[in-house]
Amino acid sequence: MPHDHNHSTELGGGRLLITMLLNFFITIIEIIGGMLSGSLSLLSDAFHNFSDGVALIISYIAMKLSKKPRSLKYTFGLKRAEILAAIINSSALIIISFFLIKEAFDRLYSSSKIDGSLMLIVASVGLGANVIGTVLLKKGSDKNMNLKAAYLHLLSDAISSFAVIIGAVFIIYLNVYWLDPVLTILISLYILKEAYAIVKAALDIIMMSSPAEIDVQYLSELVGLIPGVKNIHHVHLWKLNDTDTHFEAHVETDNILIGDTKVIQDRIKELLHEKFEINHTTLQFECNNCAVKELI
Repeated sequence: MPHDHNHSTELGGGRLLITMLLNFFITIIEIIGGMLSGSLSLLSDAFHNFSDGVALIISYIAMKLSKKPRSLKYTFGLKRAEILAAIINSSALIIISFFLIKEAFDRLYSSSKIDGSLMLIVASVGLGANVIGTVLLKKGSDKNMNLKAAYLHLLSDAISSFAVIIGAVFIIYLNVYWLDPVLTILISLYILKEAYAIVKAALDIIMMSSPAEIDVQYLSELVGLIPGVKNIHHVHLWKLNDTDTHFEAHVETDNILIGDTKVIQDRIKELLHEKFEINHTTLQFECNNCAVKELI
């Protein structure tokens, strides 16, 4: 039903906490290893892991905040705290990525010797920890968007660490030192892409835009097919956060009793939930009340 809530977040809280600690452990190891070995790609991977560690903190806090009761001041609760934090963290990550790209280009024009063996050891530790984190978050990620996002972050970390390992092997056996800054640029570009996507999605939520995956015109046509509905207008569709989608509209009907609108209301809510995963619906029923009956 529209107001059912998924309790997999409660089950994933402990796994998120463990994975978060693993991420910060990897970050410290890779920063130290990157500075000692001279590998910029290790440092870029460290920042990638750090950003994902922060993302896990946000996910964990979001789970806690979702349990907080609403108040007279915060009638929606504090669910958008995670959205604001995502914008701040991703924006910082974009700045860091540009800095790493600049440093990488500087490295390309200067000869810097890199300790490939140390780079290989540290990256292997990072890969092992990321694989553990990925396995921990795999369970339940298909049923909860928060856990799925965290799972995908850890999976990308594992791929990034694997790329650094490949680079270390080439440096050890072929002395291909230029591969390190090239890997740094590639990893940073990937982080930029991911961070930009998060900022864009978060800003869309803050600006209360309609979810990209929902065609409002198609939605209105489906609702219009329900017996008793003449049209819907004054539609508002927005996301409160990444899991809660809200819909409100005026529903014009024939001249029927108020009690009869309950059946129509239930059918509309069921349709919106099953077809578009809209879980909060507010409907105002009327009969020839609005002079302007535009959809938006």
